[in-house]
Amino acid sequence: MIKIQLIPWIALAVLAVTMALAWGRQRTTRNAGIVDPLWAASLGALAVVYALVAEGWGPRRALVGGLAGIWSLRLTWHLICRYRREPEDGRYQILRERWGPKFEGWIFWFFQAQALLSVLLSLTFLALCTAPQSGWRFQDAAGLLIWLVALTGESIADRQLRTWRADLANHKRTCRSGLWRYSRHPNYFFEWLGWTVYPVLCIGLPYGQALWLTPGLMLFLVLRVTGIPPTEEQSLRSRGEDYRAYQKTTNAFFPGPRKGVRSDTHTIR
Repeated sequence: MIKIQLIPWIALAVLAVTMALAWGRQRTTRNAGIVDPLWAASLGALAVVYALVAEGWGPRRALVGGLAGIWSLRLTWHLICRYRREPEDGRYQILRERWGPKFEGWIFWFFQAQALLSVLLSLTFLALCTAPQSGWRFQDAAGLLIWLVALTGESIADRQLRTWRADLANHKRTCRSGLWRYSRHPNYFFEWLGWTVYPVLCIGLPYGQALWLTPGLMLFLVLRVTGIPPTEEQSLRSRGEDYRAYQKTTNAFFPGPRKGVRSDTHTIR
């Protein structure tokens, strides 16, 4: 049997090839969004592999594989549907314009970076699946509760936005209904919240404190790199003043009360 320590390295090689093929595909389709479902699927697959192969306490391995697998399956399907139904995500359109002739070279390494990021994040699952301590604890119940909130919130946010966009009357208007009333990016928030589950499960286990680096990294990426900045740049391009008004009244990430809302054309219906 393959040693558990080798699996991340094997996974990195497999994902590097997979992302290279995906890069070739996007050159034909001119839709770089294919990287998103592949990234989500790879994380779930790695969690399940660790759960099956590692030698930690069996019920915990099953819990981690189940939680990460279900999350990955839902997100992957959502991203596949979006990829097939909609034009290229605005984030990648902006990069095509910004990078110009250098886009294909840069996006190749972006795809490879997603392979590396997936493997690095998956080490969170590996740490839990190799922990030998047995028995259920309060942390397990707390982690499961957080996971339920995160999965439900992300699913609702995605459905609300999909429903809003399906109505042609909302073209070039910003969704301000449901969870989008309290955060400009509730889908990102609940996805990030889901990453806090695993450090909670690992409290009192080996590497417990180190696992908090995972939600910390995800928070940095969402707030500063690949999440909110390019998404908001595209939203300002496509919806202009309507989105600027939304920015003034609604928190960017963490849900909270709206600020300075008036009864005018920008008020939520």
